[in-house]
Amino acid sequence: MPDLDVALIDDIRSSSRLMVRELGFMEATLAATDYPPSAVHTILEIGLRGPMTAMQLANILHLEKSSVSRMVHKLIEAGELKDTMDSCDSRSKPLSLTAKGKRTLAALHDFGRRQVMAALQRLSKSEQRTVREGLRLYAAALTADHLRSASLEGSLQLATD
Repeated sequence: MPDLDVALIDDIRSSSRLMVRELGFMEATLAATDYPPSAVHTILEIGLRGPMTAMQLANILHLEKSSVSRMVHKLIEAGELKDTMDSCDSRSKPLSLTAKGKRTLAALHDFGRRQVMAALQRLSKSEQRTVREGLRLYAAALTADHLRSASLEGSLQLATD
């Protein structure tokens, strides 16, 4: 690890684990719902980005398409999602939120905002901005590394084909 302090890395890893636990991601359900984290993220992403296919969702969530398909099926059965035929491509079935899904999305946003607000109220305005910028930078760096790794894996797969 060139020019990086192992203690710094371990502190960041420790804080990341603590955040995951404090945000409830280790629990069977998340954000005061009966849904696991992947289902909650599905509702959030479709709510924020609009209709998308299961394959697009799998890419966004970094999950296997088979896992996403099972989860989407459960969310459709629960009345949270619906799939429709794409007018341009009959093989494509974009997923969107139902009225129930939109209510769940609103409840998720309310829960999440209250959770973050409660934590931020303990910090000064300057510290709040530091948290926002630090998380933004860290998330962007993790995303860039993920994209680089995925690109390398794709290149290796092409080389072995």
